[in-house]
Amino acid sequence: MKTSKKYQQVAAMVDAGKLYSPKDAIDLAIKTATAKFDETVELHIKLGVDGTKADQQVRGTVVLPAGTGKKVRILVIAKGDKADEATAAGADYVGAEEIVAKIAGQNWLDFDVCIATPDMFGAIGRVARILGPKGLMPNAKSGTVTTDITKAINDVRAGKVEYRLDKDNIIHCPIGKVSFGAEKLMENYQALMDAIVRAKPAASKGTYLRSVTMASTMGPGIKIQA
Repeated sequence: MKTSKKYQQVAAMVDAGKLYSPKDAIDLAIKTATAKFDETVELHIKLGVDGTKADQQVRGTVVLPAGTGKKVRILVIAKGDKADEATAAGADYVGAEEIVAKIAGQNWLDFDVCIATPDMFGAIGRVARILGPKGLMPNAKSGTVTTDITKAINDVRAGKVEYRLDKDNIIHCPIGKVSFGAEKLMENYQALMDAIVRAKPAASKGTYLRSVTMASTMGPGIKIQA
């Protein structure tokens, strides 16, 4: 793959064969983020599990202490008092069957998080094939199927992120923006890593954290001593 001269210059700052400490990796991620926009810093964590087996799934949520730095658009699928509660709590979009119909008919996905009350889950099942692949399907384990709508919205606004395995048993998760600075990024890094370590399945054998790589949106990967 051909890369730009600018990318090659920043990539040369990273020793591809070295495992950096989390602190040094964060400092380097900030230094190699040279885009004109505020880049996101992400972690890519390869786990020694088999995600095709139900007892080795790794999925959960964590509230990043310093937030995500991202404006999150929240959809709440609820009706009656719970719809009113969602509006009062600051949801960007609120609706019931008509919202589900809009998603189904128009492939409407102008939101980042979908929260739903349990009584609406049957209706949402009609658009699971649309929401699922985008990581937008409400899920009780992630706290997005709940009757406590206000708490769910507040958690998302406070910096709650979901982590889950992809098909290659890798977790990809943001830990904030470059503009946060090293201290806040370190707080978020530690919170995410602690959560993933706690989520280790009992059925997992051998090395759990196979590799940890950090990178800004446009920057090179930096390997971390796990």
